[in-house]
Amino acid sequence: MKLYTYFRSSAAYRVRIALNLKGLDYEAVPVHLLADGGRHLTDAYLAVNPSGLVPALQDGDMTLTQSMAIIEYLEEVHPLVPLLPKDAIGRARVRELSQIVACDIHPVNNLRVLKYLVKHLGQPEQAKTDWYRHWVIEGLRSLEAHLARNPGTGSFCHGDTPTMADCFLIPQVFNAKRFDIDVDAYPTIARINALCVDLPAFKAAHPGQQPDAE
Repeated sequence: MKLYTYFRSSAAYRVRIALNLKGLDYEAVPVHLLADGGRHLTDAYLAVNPSGLVPALQDGDMTLTQSMAIIEYLEEVHPLVPLLPKDAIGRARVRELSQIVACDIHPVNNLRVLKYLVKHLGQPEQAKTDWYRHWVIEGLRSLEAHLARNPGTGSFCHGDTPTMADCFLIPQVFNAKRFDIDVDAYPTIARINALCVDLPAFKAAHPGQQPDAE
């Protein structure tokens, strides 16, 4: 398998965690999102992913984009070390928690959105930072409430083994800390993050451990 990735992309970070948790070998193919105007916009990469985004996973003749679709594919093809619970309610809850990150937080703080705020709407850097922090704080507050109130939350987001929800949570916490957001204000999230980041699969997926890290 080949994973087209960028070390600081939270979407690619999610997939790296999932691959590592499942013990799957893959070749990392770095796609720099800033160099040369963004190498994800070159014809060569658009032939891989017409959306011009990372990650993209190639497995044989098949190419998948979108981190959740990729992780669900890995779950179906490589069911050992499951990232979704066996019961329908548990699977739905893990997807719910994952989508709070993937749908409510990440899209409005994606690199292309932040660049548009500055380049096309003329917003200063401080306004961009304020925008980022606002939506991350809103999202983490919501996610904390979902986690804290539900008895399904265990050592991890759901139960006592990592699931897809943890794959989504930890990159978002990493990004929040980059923007000086106090994650300790969300005690359940902070506790789960502290547990996850010490696990080998999460450590190996960390942006600082990637071949294109800067």
